[in-house]
Amino acid sequence: MLRMILDTVTRLTPEVTPEVRLLSVFSGEMTRQRLKEALGLKDDEHFRKAYLLPALDSGSIEMTIPDKPRSRNQSYRLTDKGRGFIQTS
Repeated sequence: MLRMILDTVTRLTPEVTPEVRLLSVFSGEMTRQRLKEALGLKDDEHFRKAYLLPALDSGSIEMTIPDKPRSRNQSYRLTDKGRGFIQTS
């Protein structure tokens, strides 16, 4: 019985992935620091590996200065794909 309830809840409540959390906090163009703060995260490496890189790789977000990825002025913005993903979630 417990297994049946757990299976039902799991199907009805999709897992919120780090990428979904990241996309949900976007407001225009945002720096890495602002994104981390909006998510309540402190560790730079964890944020980069678990949130930022997967979202960039999937095409949900993009850099504002793609030819200078290490620029101190680098910010990120949602792509059409990212906006569509948020609207359907």
